[in-house]
Amino acid sequence: MKLPGRTIERLSEYRRTLLGCIEEKKDFIYSHDLAARLHITAVQVRRDLMLIGYSSVLRKGYDVKELIETIGTIIDSEDTLKVAIIGIGNLGKAVAGYFKGKRSKLNLVASFDKDPQKVNRVISGVKCYPTGEMYRIIRELDISIAIITVPPDYAKDIAAEVVRCGIKGILNFTTVPLNVPSWVFLEEYDMITSIEKVAYFVKENRI
Repeated sequence: MKLPGRTIERLSEYRRTLLGCIEEKKDFIYSHDLAARLHITAVQVRRDLMLIGYSSVLRKGYDVKELIETIGTIIDSEDTLKVAIIGIGNLGKAVAGYFKGKRSKLNLVASFDKDPQKVNRVISGVKCYPTGEMYRIIRELDISIAIITVPPDYAKDIAAEVVRCGIKGILNFTTVPLNVPSWVFLEEYDMITSIEKVAYFVKENRI
């Protein structure tokens, strides 16, 4: 069964929260506790976990380690997927620094940039290649996911190029909406829209 995108997002959030519970030495967690930590309802938590065939232990809540493993079997690939960042400027470096080593089944293996001062260097723990070598490197390293952090003017051309290189999934951090073939999964994160959403609710709460 193919799960909805929002369900996958919440499962990822559940796992991140549960990993925090491990650090707290918490072995079990109730649906209302997990929900409170993520500012959603306990009904939503139970619905999501029932959807993946997981239920709580009577009176104890969910087994934290077991639930982490169960979520991993749902959202992680059996094989490690390789990732590249396109555009290793300030945003690209921040993403690389945050991302690298966070998930065993996702491996950041390359970055690309057109700046000659950056290419052939290791930046934020990952080697930077010239954008002119994207086709060769993506094929050689079997990269299937691209994170695009280039300036907006280059976004559409870069997206077209990574699709031509065989990329199957794109996370777009630019402010430009992209069009890709149906067989490429596209996730777009617009920071301006997110900030404006926050600003709207701040404004409403001050009235």
